[in-house]
Amino acid sequence: MNAPLRRVGVVVMVLFGLLFANLNWIQFYKADEYRNSDYNGRVQVAEYENRRGNIEAGGTAVATSKETGGKLKYLRTYPGGAKYAHMLGYKPVNLAETGIERAEDDFLAGTSDVLFANRVKDMFTGDESGGGNVLLTISKRAQDTAYDQLRNNNNGVKKGAAIAIDPRTGAVQALVSMPSFDPNPLASHDTDKATAAYNELERNPDGPLKNRALSEVLPPGSTFKIVIAAAALENGVTKETQIPAGASWTPPTSGTPIRNAAPSICPEAQVTLMNAVTESCNTGFAQLGVKLGADTVKEKARQFGFEQDDLTVGRLGEGGLTVAPSRTGAMEAPGGATDPAALAQSSIGQRDVKMTPLEGAMIAAAVAHGGKQMRPYLVKQLLGPDRTTSYDNADPRVLRRPVDDRVAADLRDMMVSVVRNGTGRNAQFNGYTVGGKTGTAQSGPGTPDHGWFIGFALDKDDKPVSAVCVVLEEAGSGGSAEAARIGGRIMQAAAADSGSR
Repeated sequence: MNAPLRRVGVVVMVLFGLLFANLNWIQFYKADEYRNSDYNGRVQVAEYENRRGNIEAGGTAVATSKETGGKLKYLRTYPGGAKYAHMLGYKPVNLAETGIERAEDDFLAGTSDVLFANRVKDMFTGDESGGGNVLLTISKRAQDTAYDQLRNNNNGVKKGAAIAIDPRTGAVQALVSMPSFDPNPLASHDTDKATAAYNELERNPDGPLKNRALSEVLPPGSTFKIVIAAAALENGVTKETQIPAGASWTPPTSGTPIRNAAPSICPEAQVTLMNAVTESCNTGFAQLGVKLGADTVKEKARQFGFEQDDLTVGRLGEGGLTVAPSRTGAMEAPGGATDPAALAQSSIGQRDVKMTPLEGAMIAAAVAHGGKQMRPYLVKQLLGPDRTTSYDNADPRVLRRPVDDRVAADLRDMMVSVVRNGTGRNAQFNGYTVGGKTGTAQSGPGTPDHGWFIGFALDKDDKPVSAVCVVLEEAGSGGSAEAARIGGRIMQAAAADSGSR
């Protein structure tokens, strides 16, 4: 064989070798990826061959599937539309699932290991293997109220959030983010229309896809004073202890004075801690925070749940919707020592302090529940396709204990005083003892302030029935009072709904 033919033969052999290697690489290393790819049409057809399980809230199906008669046999639909969008998420054809649809995808699709026996049974009976059903903790009445009150708030605010939880268990009673969106177009089998709908939402400057109740952090303003008050009560201060106040106070190293929201608020040189909370005395809490020190303030915030990076809301034991961590932020000068001005601003919930609405509700819930903070959860129960077998019942568990019974009782008394005698009066409703704390937080130069309210409701036996946090972004004057009104209406609805008790 001459040299040219030998070279051709070598090249052909090398090419066959590469081809053989590539086939083996695809077969053994890439097979699962290609088999499960969203672009594999056969996978899509198979995925929609069986009915996906329902997601239910308060006995009503808020995510279900209906037959189409088309190539993809079932269409995912959301009867509640925008009202439940941020907790449910959506199940698109070509894009990734979100929300509970994502967290419970295997169970809803029927492919979970715990449904193996159901699939085997269906093989012998010839029945269609459907997905399991997910039952949420949501109180339908509280969810309706939260959604309607936020959308129709008296300040005309377009962005905000509300979340309510049962302080005794951590069960989420309501979760609303505003603005919301209709998930139905995103689940369309017409992928071009679904993509266009998603792109339109993504481009919206108001961010309707954001879950503001869990993933948005904002300065909490005076609601953070409950954390400072807790630290003070643990360090020798009582409800009746006189603390420094005044109409204005300038922190050391700073030429910028801290003032109260109005001249009538704690103008005297000293006020009791009870009055400082009731009146929301900025000068009192700024000085109190500096006296306690940055380490004490940060540690007490951490004990209430700040800085937690791994919290999720779904099942009690695992997974769910991701929660953004709340942060106390930096309180140090460039050299590393504590900056009194930064600490003073942080102590009234400004500067770099950032909080999620969920964290606000959890603070109020811990106060209402004797200092025990329960792990929040959204999935109450998993039911098999035949609805006769329960696979996972929620078993409430304590997440942490930020304060003891004594401190919790004092904080409860002060928060009740805020609603009875202070800035939280709008949260009151008949038949229940309501406590809370309003907050007004600067949102930025030249923009209106955020309005906050955190609170709880106790029944006639002093048992907590609901804890809430409401935030109205850039609400301006009266924003916190309106947030308190909405918070009261949500807790009233949760208390009236036997399904949430």
